[in-house]
Amino acid sequence: MSEFSVCVYCGARPGNDPAYMQSAEETGRAIGEAGWRLVYGAGDVGLMGAVARSAQEAGADTFGVIPQHLVAWEVGKRDLTRFFVTETMHERKKVMVMNADAICVLPGGAGTLDEFFEVLTWRQLGLHDKPIFLLNVGGFWEPLRTLLSHVVETGFAGGTMLEAVQICGSVTELTEALRRFRSAPNRAAL
Repeated sequence: MSEFSVCVYCGARPGNDPAYMQSAEETGRAIGEAGWRLVYGAGDVGLMGAVARSAQEAGADTFGVIPQHLVAWEVGKRDLTRFFVTETMHERKKVMVMNADAICVLPGGAGTLDEFFEVLTWRQLGLHDKPIFLLNVGGFWEPLRTLLSHVVETGFAGGTMLEAVQICGSVTELTEALRRFRSAPNRAAL
């Protein structure tokens, strides 16, 4: 098993810009080429499937976590190194975070946003200190960046919330940020 695991949250759909799918494939390939393990939602559709297939093709260990009720809907990818079925969505998210060293968020819908906000909340509450990276494909996360700034500006969160999230403009930038974090002596979030 790899000594460094990257949790990737992303859409179960491909989105309407080919750049989303391309970035998912590049992310999976980068994880595999770096010798890291992919932790993700175990689906074989949309960006999720693209990340996993590319990671596998590049030689990565893959750890998929899926709730029972989504096995058929998200086409549970059973040829992973490890395929773990949970009872609930909450349990899925917990298992994914507990088995990862860093979290990367690619474009996605309500489920991806749910995963992002839960892991961000857990970080604010001190339940983990793992870095959270947003891959800002084509400016996809700009509205979220604006919202997070608004939350801080209006006094509903401190500036540390913004410091917990690093926005990366490319897969290369994301991979370099993950490498810096992995090689940090105390693995403090960047």
